[in-house]
Amino acid sequence: MKRQQISTGTPWESIAGYSRAVRVGNLVFVAGTTAADDTGQIQHPGDPYGQTAYILRKIEAALQAVDAQLTDVVRTRVYVANMDDWQSIAKAHREWFEQIRPVNAMVEVSRLATPEMLVEIEVDAVVVE
Repeated sequence: MKRQQISTGTPWESIAGYSRAVRVGNLVFVAGTTAADDTGQIQHPGDPYGQTAYILRKIEAALQAVDAQLTDVVRTRVYVANMDDWQSIAKAHREWFEQIRPVNAMVEVSRLATPEMLVEIEVDAVVVE
C-alpha cells in the first residue's frame, strides 16, 4: 500500500519529527493538533472554544490534503489542560461532528507543550470509496 504523508510546515513538526497526517490505503491518522499557527504562535489564547474550533479547521485541512474529509472520521481524542473547560470544547466538537458522531475520548492531561495550549486533538479516519 502507498503511504502518503503531509506536513503543514509548523515548527513543531520538524522539531519533533512527525507528519501532520499520514494516509495508508483507506486509513488516515491526523497527529495531535493544537491551536498553533504556521509560525508556532498560539491562536485564541485563553479561549478553549476558539482553540478547539481553530484546531478542527486545521484537522479538516489536513484530511483534505490526503483526499479525506470530516465525514470519514471515526475517532477523535481530545486532550485538555483543564477539564473545567470541557463544555466549551465539547460545544465546538459538536458543531463539527454532530452529524458524523465519531467515537470520542476527552482526557485531562497535566499539561500540553506550552502553557498557552489548552486543547490538543487527534483523529483517525477511514475513507470508504
